[in-house]
Amino acid sequence: MSEGRRAPERPQHRPDRRPDRHPDQRPDRRLDRPPGPARRITPLAWVSMALTFVLVAVTLGGYAYYRSVDNEIPRVPVDAGPSRPPETGALNVLLVGSDSREGDNKKYGAKSQGLGERTDTIMVLHISPDRDKATMISFPRDTMVMIPQCRSRTGTMLAGGLRQINSAFNDGGIDCTVRTLESLTNIKINHIVKVDFTGFKGIVDALGGIEICLPKAVNDPKAKLVLSAGKHVVKGEQALGYVRTRYTLGDGSDLGRIQRQQVFLTKVLDKITDGGLLTDPGKLNAFLRAGAKAVTLDDKLTLSRMLEIAGSVKGLTAKELKGITVPVEAYPADKNRVQLKQPDARNFFEAVRSDVNVTPPSAAAKPKVENGQVRVQVLNGTTELGKAGQVADELADQGFAVVQVGNAAPVATTSIRYAKKDADNGAVYGDAVAARLSKDKRTPVAGKVAPVNPKPYATKVTPLPDGPIVQLVIGADWPGVRVASAIPGSLKDKVVDSTTNPCL
Repeated sequence: MSEGRRAPERPQHRPDRRPDRHPDQRPDRRLDRPPGPARRITPLAWVSMALTFVLVAVTLGGYAYYRSVDNEIPRVPVDAGPSRPPETGALNVLLVGSDSREGDNKKYGAKSQGLGERTDTIMVLHISPDRDKATMISFPRDTMVMIPQCRSRTGTMLAGGLRQINSAFNDGGIDCTVRTLESLTNIKINHIVKVDFTGFKGIVDALGGIEICLPKAVNDPKAKLVLSAGKHVVKGEQALGYVRTRYTLGDGSDLGRIQRQQVFLTKVLDKITDGGLLTDPGKLNAFLRAGAKAVTLDDKLTLSRMLEIAGSVKGLTAKELKGITVPVEAYPADKNRVQLKQPDARNFFEAVRSDVNVTPPSAAAKPKVENGQVRVQVLNGTTELGKAGQVADELADQGFAVVQVGNAAPVATTSIRYAKKDADNGAVYGDAVAARLSKDKRTPVAGKVAPVNPKPYATKVTPLPDGPIVQLVIGADWPGVRVASAIPGSLKDKVVDSTTNPCL
């Protein structure tokens, strides 16, 4: 009987599994975890992030100074509707780039004056609950999605239906954009940041320009960009042209432009955190003032809230920022459009939602134990066939040295256990396993349970570590294994980060 336990209520055979194979001795499998890079004028992404970094890192006149900067930032209320996704402890900031042609933006399309504002940039900055990772998730503007019923900018009701994702902002403004993304992803948007063309230039100028690299000479009248091949430090119009150019670089697709913008973003963040900005009062002041003029925030993103966020992300650097685009594929009805690729997109959104808080503040003082240092015995205390093998595979995928699987007496509560003889360090090793379980943090306990019919598990960790063996007993309340990253293994080659070749 599977996992060596008498449980007549369990099925003896499943049609999708060979009957002669022990459920916890299946061949190694790799769980497919979802999607790849990001979008048009992406400035607001790092505007939001940069403000949090600088607010926590400087003492330029203290609170009174921050207040004077804060008073320059326009804010708007956001109505996301009565039914919203749950909080997970993560921070999700919607970033939209406005291409309004009003005021100083008239030069980018005078014929579009009076037509309101549109967006070619829709991104969600996802900061993990532990504030140790940041993922910039981009949604291509021409992705066909179901848009919920929304009010238009003039207050009339817009019928829901299948349309381009950027029409949510074009027709219904920021409220409709938030509702669309939350209904699409089931990820709660905590705050919004909007920036326009002129504001983007001001921020880059305040940073003293950003170094880019061009694989070939570019002459793009539409983007107002004329540059030779090689490295350049771009400011103002050239910086804006670089993030807008599309047809003269790469394959001419918007996805290629997204990737270049993600590289630009990492360079911006690197300059903010490591380029001396925080130690130069003059540059810092110019940056903050430019940022204040560039952005519009939601009315809940107050100064105190920004300072709170700043305190939580102060350990982040450009190295922790990853850029990824939701997985898309060609839209059959129109070759100029794309649609979400399934099941990859669903899996990706689930991965982001599963990134729940697992590390309490008190854990920071404990010695760091890597997954590969932990030997784990996984025991099934449920009535679900093969559960120990499934969980063992998921933990092995995250680098744990799983050494045994088996059964345990049925239990209601999942527990993490270590031998009483390992009282000195067993809890520390158990915490490494607890950190990978979803929902509330589980505290490891001393004392193991007797395994039933334990079987060896073919671990890929060599050589085996010599620390204590941690016992994971799966109960009826099993919360699931938290994904290691919101970025799928199958698309790691499409991730943009600080190590990506900038000469795209």
